Amino acid sequence: MSEAALPSQDERLQDRVILIAGAAGGLGSVAAVACAQAGATVVLLGRKVPALNRVYDAVKAVGPEPLLYPMDLEGASPDDHAELAERIGAELGRLDGVLHCAAEFKGLTPLLYTDPANFARAIHVNLTARWWLTQACLPLLAKSDAAVVVFALDDLQRSGGAFWGGYGLAQQAQATLVGMLQAELGDHGPRISGLQPGPMRTALRGRAYQPNTDQQARPASEYAVACVELLSAGGAGYRGNVLAL
Repeated sequence: MSEAALPSQDERLQDRVILIAGAAGGLGSVAAVACAQAGATVVLLGRKVPALNRVYDAVKAVGPEPLLYPMDLEGASPDDHAELAERIGAELGRLDGVLHCAAEFKGLTPLLYTDPANFARAIHVNLTARWWLTQACLPLLAKSDAAVVVFALDDLQRSGGAFWGGYGLAQQAQATLVGMLQAELGDHGPRISGLQPGPMRTALRGRAYQPNTDQQARPASEYAVACVELLSAGGAGYRGNVLAL
């Protein structure tokens, strides 16, 4: 995770509180370290406690002490998301940004043969749960002077093709959600943006491509700085839009 390090003088997120969903994953973990180095207090949301603890140690080593919030997005209800927002408000007094990195993908499968439960799970974790979390946090975000929600998206052209199933459909829907929600919130509400990184060397991508032959994939750490940029004032130009790298 040290690859995600930003210069120590980086203060783009100084005194900000950033919630990262999927903080133990490939992009989420390096983004958490980068946000902390930029001055943010990071709330680490994920379902695998041992992995979250490792990210916690890496984040604490470079920035403000983070908060751990174990939660499985697959089984969490809207009330669970509301409780999360309430606890952040009570313990930290503010929330300035949300970065959605949590994802669910079983692998490439023809729609005709997709297990119904896997299809529903992919739609829920990659779309519905992301929206429930955003909806629960919006009242607290609205109190910030520069609130931001960033949705990490897969390549929209590729994931909209054959065999990507519920995961691919959720990616297309999220891209629509970015513009739709921003239009409703207006120019003075929280900023909504999408981030479409280039090919990343992560476990999720490994379910679609053979690692030994996937020459395009880059370390997730190469995209951590883009996460910081979108969560900071520097990402203002992407209000209601998706940054594709």
